[in-house]
Amino acid sequence: LKAIHPLGKSPVIEHEGQVVFESGAILDYLSRRCAGGRLAPPAASPEYDVYQQWMHYAEGSAMLPLMLDMYVRRLGEAGAPLHPRIESEIANHLGFIDGALEGRDYLLGEFSLADIQMSFVGEAGGMLGRLAGHDRLAAWVRRCQDRPAYRRALKTGGPYNMGPQD
Repeated sequence: LKAIHPLGKSPVIEHEGQVVFESGAILDYLSRRCAGGRLAPPAASPEYDVYQQWMHYAEGSAMLPLMLDMYVRRLGEAGAPLHPRIESEIANHLGFIDGALEGRDYLLGEFSLADIQMSFVGEAGGMLGRLAGHDRLAAWVRRCQDRPAYRRALKTGGPYNMGPQD
């Protein structure tokens, strides 16, 4: 990965001489350059602002407590003082997403890049056993995973490996 980008981290793509890193930037780039803007609302529409919030929320806020949970679990008893705050934040974020899905199949109603960007948050919550009581969120994760393109991507890239969870 360092041969592609100095950070040596994924996700990163190289396309037509352009190196793009960060999930949201990659999705935006691929949508604009390769898909004619599909899966995103028009920039002048009111939905675009909501779309942008989901695109940034995924990694800017929602993923943080789940990542902290994964790391703090590895500390064993030393991490115990952090558990209540992490638990509270996970419940807050997953509850928010679950509520946003009330009455709709996808975050904007129709499937969009926002669902792709947010899908890892839902999947990580599931991998950590945190989706109980968040039925709409769990159903949304299953809908995203049932999409043919998701299945093709997983077949090509292989399953996730988030390392030991206990």
